[in-house]
Amino acid sequence: MQVIPKKSGTSFNLKKGQQLKVIDIEGKQVSDILFFNANDVNEKVSAGKTFDYEETILLTKGNALYSNRSQKMVKIIEDTNGRNDFLLAPCDMKTFKHFYNMDGYHPSCFENLHKNLEPYGIAPDDIPSAFNIFMNVQFDSNGNLKVLTPTSQPNDHIIFEAQMDLIVAMTACSAKDSNGGSFKPIGYQII
Repeated sequence: MQVIPKKSGTSFNLKKGQQLKVIDIEGKQVSDILFFNANDVNEKVSAGKTFDYEETILLTKGNALYSNRSQKMVKIIEDTNGRNDFLLAPCDMKTFKHFYNMDGYHPSCFENLHKNLEPYGIAPDDIPSAFNIFMNVQFDSNGNLKVLTPTSQPNDHIIFEAQMDLIVAMTACSAKDSNGGSFKPIGYQII
C-alpha cells in the first residue's frame, strides 16, 4: 500500500482494466480524486455528466464516473462506506479565508492536485470539481448544504475500475471541517 501523507497529494497512471483501491487508514479522512484521459488531458471527469447518466448525486458501488465527453472513466466496484460527494470543489486559499477566516499559507486540495498534475501539462484552470471520497455532504429539502464529519471508519475503502487509460490525482484532504477537525493520511494501491 502507498500512503499519501496528511495535507498532501500524488498522481500516477492507471491503465484500462486496472483497479484502484483507496483506503481511509485511520477513519474520517476525505480524499479528493480526479481522472483525466491519459491520451488526451482535455477529457476529464465531470460531475454534471456523471449526475446526468447515473441519475443520482449519491454515488457508490455500481455507479460510474463519466467524462466531459460522456465516456465512462471508472466504475465503482466496491465501497464499504458508501458516502461520497461530487458537489463541492477542491478547497483552496480563498475557501479557507471564506469558511475559516484564515490568512497565510495552508496546504489545499486544489494546490495538491495542481502541483501533482503539472508534470502532465494540466494547468490550474483545467482542474474540475473532484470526486470527494468519504466526504459527508448533507442537504435539506431547500437544497442547503452542510459538510459533516465523515462516517468512514478505519480501513473503509472504495475500489475504482479504469474504463480507459487514465491519469489519476488524489489528495489527503486538508480542509478541517471535511475531516471532522483533524488531518490524517490516505492509503491506495493499484490492483
